[in-house]
Formats: sequence, C-alpha cells, structure tokens
Amino acid sequence: MKPFALTLPGDVRFGAGRAAEAADVVARAAGEGGVLLVTGSGDRHAAPLRERLEKAGVTVTTVRVVGEPTVDAVGDAVGTARRAGVSAVLGVGGGSVLDTAKAVAALVGNGDPLDHLEVVGRGQALSGPVLPWVAVPTTAGTGSEVTRNAVLTAGRVKVSLRSPALLALAAVVDPDLLQGLPRDPLVHGGLDALVQLIEPLISRRANPVTDALARQGLAASLRALPRAAAEGTDDPEVRADLALASLLGGVCLANAGLGAVHGLAGVAGGMLGAPHGALCAAFLPAVLEADLAALRRAPDPVAQGRLDALGPLVTGDPQAGAEQAVAALGALVRDLGVPGLTELGLRDADVDELVEGALAASSTKANPLPLTREEFTTAVLASR
Repeated sequence: MKPFALTLPGDVRFGAGRAAEAADVVARAAGEGGVLLVTGSGDRHAAPLRERLEKAGVTVTTVRVVGEPTVDAVGDAVGTARRAGVSAVLGVGGGSVLDTAKAVAALVGNGDPLDHLEVVGRGQALSGPVLPWVAVPTTAGTGSEVTRNAVLTAGRVKVSLRSPALLALAAVVDPDLLQGLPRDPLVHGGLDALVQLIEPLISRRANPVTDALARQGLAASLRALPRAAAEGTDDPEVRADLALASLLGGVCLANAGLGAVHGLAGVAGGMLGAPHGALCAAFLPAVLEADLAALRRAPDPVAQGRLDALGPLVTGDPQAGAEQAVAALGALVRDLGVPGLTELGLRDADVDELVEGALAASSTKANPLPLTREEFTTAVLASR
C-alpha cells in the first residue's frame, strides 16, 4: 500500500433542519467581533441566519456574490471585511459564494490576492492569520464546504487560492436547503459531484479512505441524479443523496485529486463562462475514452484496474468493465440533456488554447495516466 495523507474538515454537521446551527457556531467563533455574511443575490436561506445572529447581538455585514467569483470582486469583499473589522465569516450559498467566503477569510490578514494565487499570482503560502469561517451550502455539487481551495476567475483563466488553512471551521450541510432549486443548477451541480467522485476513484493519488467515500458517494449520486432531473427535490431522500454526494466528492477531491476532466473543465469555464457541471459532464465520456486509448498505448495495470472497477459501480453489473462504464455514463449525460461544447460556446479557434491550458492544469496531474496533446485534442473534439 502506498503512503497517503488526509486533510479532513474538523466539524461536519449533516442533516435536515441543521442550517440554524451555523449561526451559533460562527457567533462563538466571532467572539466580540462582527461576522461577514457572504451570500448570493437571494436572501431565502441567509435571512434566518442573519436574524439569529443579530438577535444574539452580533453585528453582521453582508456581501453578495453574483456570478463566478472574480479576483477583483474578492478584493472588494476583503476591503469590506477589513473596514467592518469582522472576526469571522459565514458563507451561505452555492460554490461561488463559498469560494468567495473562504478566500475573504484567508486574505483579510494576508495582503494582496496576487501574492497567493496560483498561475496568475506568486503562489506564496499564507503567512498571516486566517479568519474562522463557516460554510452552509445551498446547492449540491462543488463540495466547496469541505475543500481547501477557492477557485477564482482572473480574466479568461480560473485559478486557485490553496492552503489547508482554508478548511472551514464547520460545514453545516442541510439537504432541505435544496428544496425548490431550479432544474439547471440542480442537474449541473449533481453532475459536478458525480465527476468529483469518479475522478478521485481513478486518480493516481487515490487511497483506501477516499476510495470508500467515493464509492458511497457515487452510489448516492447515481441513485438520485436521474430522479432529481425528472422530479425535482420534493423527496427528502433525493435531497439527502445529492447533498451527501457533493459532500463526499469534496472530501475525495481534496485528498485524492481530480483528473483531466477537471483539467479541461476548469480552463473551459474561464474561457466560456459556461456552467462548470455541464462542462464536466460534456467532457467526461470522451476523457474516459482517452484514458482507455492511453492504456492501449502504454499499459498500466493499476490504472486499468481502477478504470475497470467503475464498471460494476456505474452499471450494477459485476461483470462490467471500463468500456461498459463509459457507455453508461455517456448515456446518462445524454439522457440529462447536457449540451455539447459547441452549444456551450466553444469555437474551433479555442481548441488549441483549451488543450494547452488543460495540459498545464493542476487537476490534470492526478489523471490515472498522462494524456498526450493529441489525446486531449481528440477528447475535446469528441465532446462538441
């Protein structure tokens, strides 16, 4: 067995009706100071927590996140937090909100974002204090509530602020907050979670703990995602499965890495502005086909075994292998109506830039085996 390490969140609270606990946790963390509430454009889930904090005598300053979090928007939020003198952060929303909340918590005491961002910045380690922050996800997909990186947009590039210090003080996952979520964010989030369970399973950095969690999460995802797409989230079991899949996907990606699907999707997201989960799903079947082609070129029994193990997990057939898993996942993507890359905005002129970016992406490094430029290009063209 290869050596491995785990970085795990210290306080995860999962269950229907538990969202209110987040206010109590962040109030204790803030002490005599105020709380920065980071949320989206709506107030349905944030308002009860704000009211609970204010009734407890906590000063609350609100920042709203609209669209993908940009470096400039995070810089503005950091300025707001400093002026308000907050001592804790509460993020209530989807992945963009939670990434903003953790980035602000990290940067209030650590200077210029460009000192610490990968790719576009200097990538320096955080040296100053990081504010405690509490995550309350209102969508199911990114797993950002339990990851140690914040993904921000800088121009046409998505980049990460990354540190173990970015782990939330507490992640309060209340599946009931998914009720009434529109179909597109529900399906796109569910597909993101699905890929974030599959890629850690086949990752070259996989370990026994992430394997166990990913298998549990994958079963929940495949059980719930088609029902959620067809019926919505009225069924509490569907809500619980989606929330669990997202949570476990976050833990797995934080500890086993991702792969070439996310390498491509991260770059494409910065270029096209398309929904991340839709991009992941659009790339998934073709990238898995590229992995199989790479295995024929350079046989690797470990990678082959991991890809073949997807067969029974995805199809339910104990005799199925990687090819059957790829076919089943392709059928699922089609059944859910995921658009191809052309519909998502990719032009022929973008292909080379996309491939170059994916080859250099940090996610790509954990792919089960290296893909050539030609294999990446073939996968992109097949995903159109």
